[in-house]
Amino acid sequence: MDRETVGSVNRGRLQVEVRTEGRSEIVKPVGELDHHTADLLRVPLEEAIERGRARLVIDCSQLEFCDSTGLNVLLGARLKAEADGGGVHLAGMLPVVARVFEITGAEAVFTVHDSVEAALVH
Repeated sequence: MDRETVGSVNRGRLQVEVRTEGRSEIVKPVGELDHHTADLLRVPLEEAIERGRARLVIDCSQLEFCDSTGLNVLLGARLKAEADGGGVHLAGMLPVVARVFEITGAEAVFTVHDSVEAALVH
C-alpha cells in the first residue's frame, strides 16, 4: 500500500513528516522503520541537526515496526543531537515498538513521553 502525502517523504512502507514547533523539530515516521526504509528517517534527522535544530521530538504514534537498523538511526541521531546541546525525545510509542526499546535497553538512553504534547513541554 502506497501512502502519498504532500510535504512528506515516502518509500512505500514508511512516510516521514517533519514540522517545526517552537524550539523543537517534530519528526513523525508512519509505517515500518527497517533496513530498507531507515534512510527516510536518517536524512531528515541529520538535516535538522545540521540546521541547528538539535531538539528532536520523534512522534512514534504511527510507527508500526522498528528493527535494529531503525533503532540505530535513532541512537545515531541522539548522539549527534546531544553533541550539539540537544536531545531526542520519543513520544507516543505503540506497545510493539516500545517492546523493542525495552528488550534492547534503549529506553534507558532516550527521554520517552506519552505524547508529543508532553514532549514539547519538557
